[in-house]
Amino acid sequence: MTDPKRLFDFPYYQLAQFPQEAALVSKVNGEWVKTSTQEYIDKANAISRGLIHLGVKPNDKVAIISMTNRTEWNICDIGILQTGAQDVPIYPTISEEDYEYVLNHSESTYCFVSCNEVLEKINKIKGNVPTLKGIYSFDTLANCDNWMNVIALGDEHKDLQEELDKRKEVINEDDLATLIYTSGTTGKPKGVMLSHKNIASNAKHSEGRLPIELGKSKALSFLPVCHIYERMLLYMYQYCGVSIHFAESLETISDNLKEVHPEVMTAVPRLLEKVYDKIIAKGQDLTGVKKNLFFWAVELGLKWEPYGQNGWWYETKLKLARKLIFSKWQEALGGNLKAIASGSAALQPRLARVFNAAGCPVMEGYGLTETSPVVSVNDMRNNGFKIGTVGKPLPDTEIKIAEDGEILIKGPQVMQGYYKDQEQTDEVLKNGYFHTGDIGEIDSEGFLKITDRKKSMFKTSGGKYVAPQLIENAMKQSGFIEQILVVGEGEKMPAALIQPNWEFISDWSDKKGKNISKDPKEAVQDEVLIARIQKEVDRHNERFGKWEKIKTFALTPDTWSIEGGQLTPTMKAKRKVIKEMYKDLYEGLYGR
Repeated sequence: MTDPKRLFDFPYYQLAQFPQEAALVSKVNGEWVKTSTQEYIDKANAISRGLIHLGVKPNDKVAIISMTNRTEWNICDIGILQTGAQDVPIYPTISEEDYEYVLNHSESTYCFVSCNEVLEKINKIKGNVPTLKGIYSFDTLANCDNWMNVIALGDEHKDLQEELDKRKEVINEDDLATLIYTSGTTGKPKGVMLSHKNIASNAKHSEGRLPIELGKSKALSFLPVCHIYERMLLYMYQYCGVSIHFAESLETISDNLKEVHPEVMTAVPRLLEKVYDKIIAKGQDLTGVKKNLFFWAVELGLKWEPYGQNGWWYETKLKLARKLIFSKWQEALGGNLKAIASGSAALQPRLARVFNAAGCPVMEGYGLTETSPVVSVNDMRNNGFKIGTVGKPLPDTEIKIAEDGEILIKGPQVMQGYYKDQEQTDEVLKNGYFHTGDIGEIDSEGFLKITDRKKSMFKTSGGKYVAPQLIENAMKQSGFIEQILVVGEGEKMPAALIQPNWEFISDWSDKKGKNISKDPKEAVQDEVLIARIQKEVDRHNERFGKWEKIKTFALTPDTWSIEGGQLTPTMKAKRKVIKEMYKDLYEGLYGR
């Protein structure tokens, strides 16, 4: 088969080039269950015929809402797209109100759900969605039709294969493939229109940046597949003949890594921060020579530079550190990892250094839903790697920096626009370029560096610009600080709302005999804790200009979370929401 141009071409391409016994692998009742490439295609065709029998027409919309990544998601995705309809993946934990908005705005006719938790939400609002004709569940539920019923319909109506083949034939790579609703931090979600070409070109170009052995590698997938980042990579894995294993949940990742031994996985910086913090906490529990060796290796790792830039003596010591200490880190991540692709937020340079030093290569990239998503990514090969940058642009991708520092993108991955919203589309697609809203620069070697979000940068009342993301990233290096939001727009100075790392603080308090209350509501008032966090803030403040330093802060008792509304699904802080949520604390920062 020729190169895949439409998203549903990818499994067929895999079948022709690298047919897999275990193309898609999910855990069911404690056992890993394999689906071969051929079975994947057969079931997708049955879904397509079943949907055609149910009356799904080209350009209809079909929603998929799943709490976890699983084989059924991919089968339904291909099955829906082959009919000429578009799918609408929805993030499962958004509010019922947002479910209702997205289903109505997209005019979805059918909906596939993963489990009872999602079904309950849908049932509460389905009466307000007039276009919705039916709901099918992946799990076996007493009160919902099962997705296998659609497959059974397709098996019953094999005569519809001719109709399906006709539909597939007329689908063009420039046709709309999917609507992805971005979790707006303000206002209603926007439906990003991505074509087959947008995502397929991104998958094929990204393949050149990941060290994958064609037809032989394994991937562990756990970032939400309703986001374009993980979804695009699933097509890329299919393109490369990678066996895709779906993690059971975020909580089981460490177990799943040890069971699957993947060569490649994706991560968001917050996850890598948590992994690193856990490793360091274990190191703190060691004693004597073991503890000294552990922290000697970590200190060495934090100085790492690519391509042996630190010289032979450093490399000799690193060899020893890998043998004695870092080999255990590698084992904890499955023992076979060749690349961890990190995206969706800025990665702290210290994490890029220490993980790469440990032989767990983390490659940071950059992109947005509107760019399908990858714009640039680091790659250890061909001198394509530089710490503190998001790599060089993908092929066929042009990056331009506007006069105000905004990053502008032109390339085959740029979206068609926002669904039913010409005004917002015109705002970001101008003169052939997508205006990202991010601020950055390109260095002399062609590496892109992101400095901040245009919208989150602010001016103090003294007229000085502050880039909060840089300060937040520095402060989060402290074990005491779980999350932080730097504020101060129009105010006389920058300040911060800090969500402490309660687990770390509890251990610290016990070890040092500080008697910090285990109740966060009491602990945030504790003068000893406030003074200790002040010390951390002062230490990290040193690297910033006088006007950028955090002058005061307040501690929040809550743990910021996706469910609590403080974080987006990719674990980025929702600036406006947090400021509103802690309005009294914010006002108190400025003595009001």
